[in-house]
Amino acid sequence: MGTTQLESVPEPKYWHLKTVLSEALDSEFTVGEILPNERDLAARFGVARATLRQALEQLELEGRLQRRRGVGTTVAPPRVGVAIGTEHQIWPGTGDDAWQAVDSAVAAPPAAVATALQTPREQAVHIVRRSRVSQGRPVAAELLYVPQASVPALTAIDTPSGPARARAVLRELQRLELEGQDRAVELGSARADDAKELDRLPGAPVLVVTTRFFAEGRTAALSVATYRADTCRLTFGASGGVEIHDGPERQAS
Repeated sequence: MGTTQLESVPEPKYWHLKTVLSEALDSEFTVGEILPNERDLAARFGVARATLRQALEQLELEGRLQRRRGVGTTVAPPRVGVAIGTEHQIWPGTGDDAWQAVDSAVAAPPAAVATALQTPREQAVHIVRRSRVSQGRPVAAELLYVPQASVPALTAIDTPSGPARARAVLRELQRLELEGQDRAVELGSARADDAKELDRLPGAPVLVVTTRFFAEGRTAALSVATYRADTCRLTFGASGGVEIHDGPERQAS
């Protein structure tokens, strides 16, 4: 590889280096390929190793690179595409839902969730925990909050805890006639529980998709799904449901 010197630019040097490195990843490297060591990369681009580390860290946050202990820094695969459609509305756990039930508990929800559900803050609700994996990688974690009024017959069901209990809550929820749903997407930071499940550090950037499900003239359930921002990109359209697919594009749709 030749030597590339960075010219004086108004933006931070590490940010410009990140752009140059990104172009090199597209033109010179393949997915899974190990990058040269920091000393060689710093020499190639004529920067201090501290500047190089800042650029590499930014590329890792954006999902372009993966740092693997004992292996080194490798080129990451393309982001997993998450298509969020609006044409077909279904309850969680219906049909070919890609989420896997993990557990279910009864507890008081966070204040913001109680407000959205229009339930008293101290009133316990069913909290279903689900996860989503693509190509062996954890890509999302979900907490589904279901008021007990939405699944009144559940107390009569003798279901153990764990995934079986979570599936029972979902089955009972589907007895209601879904009248509609809405979604909101925002950038957030991974909480300790989500970070552990998503194999990320606490505080890592995530995409939070909040979905409200309406039935009987009220919010019958609320989903808070946390996606890894470094491996996921959200696409919007009338494809129906939420699908995970692989695509060659790295840019956001």
